[in-house]
Amino acid sequence: MVFDIELIRKVYGSFAARVEQARKVKGTSLTLAEKILYAHLYDASDAKAFRRGVDYVNFRPDRVAMQDATAQMALLQFMNAGRDRSAVPASVHCDHLIQADRGAASDVSTANDSNREVYDFLKSVANRYGLGFWKAGAGIIHQVVLENYAFPGGMMIGTDSHTPNAGGLGMVAIGVGGADAVDVMAGMPWELKMPKIIGVKLTGRLSGWASPKDVILKLAGILTVKGGTNAILEYFGDGAASLSATGKATICNMGAEVGATTSLFAYDESMARYLRATGREEVAALADGIAGSLRADAETAAEPEKYYDRVIEIDLSSLEPYINGPFTPDAAHTISEFGAWVREKGIPQRMEVGLIGSCTNSSYQDLSRAASVARQAAAKKLETKAKLLINPGSEQVRYTAERDGILQSLLEAGGTVMANACGPCIGQWARHEPDNTRPNSIVTSFNRNFAKRADGNPNTHAFVASPELVMALTIAGDLTFNPMKDTLQNAAGQSVMLDEPKGDELPASGFDVKDNGYVAPDPHASGEVAIAAGSNRLQRLEPFAAWDGNDFTDLRLLIKASGKCTTDHISMAGPWLRFRGHLENISDNLLMGAVNKFNGQTNSVLNTLDGSYDGVSSVAKKYKAKGIGSIVVAEENYGEGSSREHAALEPRFLNVKVVLVKSFARIHETNLKKQGMLALTFADPADYDRIREDDRIEVTGLKTFAPGSRMTVTLRHSDGTSESFEANHTYNEQQIKWFKAGAALNC
Repeated sequence: MVFDIELIRKVYGSFAARVEQARKVKGTSLTLAEKILYAHLYDASDAKAFRRGVDYVNFRPDRVAMQDATAQMALLQFMNAGRDRSAVPASVHCDHLIQADRGAASDVSTANDSNREVYDFLKSVANRYGLGFWKAGAGIIHQVVLENYAFPGGMMIGTDSHTPNAGGLGMVAIGVGGADAVDVMAGMPWELKMPKIIGVKLTGRLSGWASPKDVILKLAGILTVKGGTNAILEYFGDGAASLSATGKATICNMGAEVGATTSLFAYDESMARYLRATGREEVAALADGIAGSLRADAETAAEPEKYYDRVIEIDLSSLEPYINGPFTPDAAHTISEFGAWVREKGIPQRMEVGLIGSCTNSSYQDLSRAASVARQAAAKKLETKAKLLINPGSEQVRYTAERDGILQSLLEAGGTVMANACGPCIGQWARHEPDNTRPNSIVTSFNRNFAKRADGNPNTHAFVASPELVMALTIAGDLTFNPMKDTLQNAAGQSVMLDEPKGDELPASGFDVKDNGYVAPDPHASGEVAIAAGSNRLQRLEPFAAWDGNDFTDLRLLIKASGKCTTDHISMAGPWLRFRGHLENISDNLLMGAVNKFNGQTNSVLNTLDGSYDGVSSVAKKYKAKGIGSIVVAEENYGEGSSREHAALEPRFLNVKVVLVKSFARIHETNLKKQGMLALTFADPADYDRIREDDRIEVTGLKTFAPGSRMTVTLRHSDGTSESFEANHTYNEQQIKWFKAGAALNC
């Protein structure tokens, strides 16, 4: 099945002309990112030399993709948009609500029973508004998008931060909150600050144990978790062309871990091979017809420093395997240095579980390379020392891998094949441990490794590596094992080494699948949307109130968060996923993972009404009941991680008026703005230290709210003294209208 072919023909029909227009208005050669962005302006006549990192620009994406956890709130908002059909093609993918427990068949069956209400709702909304629906077990959203929807030169948004995975097929694919998705589905312009562009030049060719995953793991160490914020990572060079399309997708996927707006590669033969292998020969032929427009102009490669805001060079020929972590994906270590570091830091050396899969590394090539390592366990008489779990990326990948004996090799090495779903990567893991607080170590091929993310245990040291390295460490059961030089003792007492992994870019006999899990919208189905009366999982949304025209006075400090505060800390996943369609219920988890600066504890904050300490949401509810607004204060890169807009909806629902931080992650700042929140940053980050636990806080300057203005924050201390400082914002005219209306959807 080829999706969107008429849309793709239309995009390609005008693509070259739009690129030429952009070249004229800019008066310079173009990067690939610029070509795609300018080709997707909402109004082509608005084209001008937009300033990167400064100008807000309106775009017209080609499609929208939503996973089931975020789709609930997005579609509840869309139901209030007054549309009969989505203005662009859109799809819903049921991949987040399946818990990894006993195995694929059992877990999908359990999910269908326990989530029936949510799945029925999503399917009914898909029918009502003409959306594609991918049922539970069909696969992980980003792998399914790569196999079916992504196309070179296209532009899409998705309600998941790893939407940039589609950059592996040369698509500008950007993770957003649900309100952004609603804008596009409603036919409205989608606004984005014109990103800066970081050029990543790849030279040489991978060999041995090195993999595409190691490119982005190394880059994460260079850029850190916020070094790519408000920037596109554009890969180029001879080394880029040597990578498979799915390898490119892995690199683009994890660009989210450095805060990048998106990542992409130029169209090349590896992409054409992948398109043809996945039944999209016509798309490949169309792309071949405008191939010159689907890569950066030749001048950019010749003088990259002239066209990119920053250039980073990575030599694939000398690239070592990396293993990153724990607790943050940018803590990068080469495998040769990792063992000594583990011993020095006292990290639990025994590797207890290896997890292969996730949207990042679950392609046919990934599984085939891991399987080549797994086969050596039997061939070399080695016992696999750690547990092994595998989440294939899609039913097409799973079915083909089973046909070709890949899954059997992983099973024979002690593996358990879980559902084609996110599973442990997002905390959907029933890890059966008698003590879920003890220190331990696991290694995954996932993208994120924040504390408690996989299994809820704050003392699980989670590390991120390639699937083949995960498999090697699983066999060894030892974090300090380096398969490039170390030996293992087998059952016969012999010292043996693991051979370098081998794998197939694509299946020699082609992909196959009996049921890919797609359900087309039924034009004859009832137009009713399924929301059960009294449901505790789904709740229709009521519009937020508009701004009352006054400055904020007598705000109470809800929490002053210390250290890393990701969207996992603000709105946890795991068991809370079941409430993603019920704002009131999920608001009970507000900021429960954030560390209170004043006592070092989580979910324990001062209630200034009576002097007691209670959970964050409980205190917020008590303030709200009294008509008192509150403020959240935090440090750097606040809202890092997932695109989940619940992290903005929950404080809005509980009457938090202001979020004041040292810096924001891009998606979360936008989500706050969309929901009518006031998102501010300290003009002087040192002012963070001036805020006391029992302060009464005023924020003034709202009556003169304008682009570039500053707000004044006044702290009224309990000892009778007060002090003031300034705070910045990044709101433009349109975003100020959102604030005044109470939310973007109210405009």
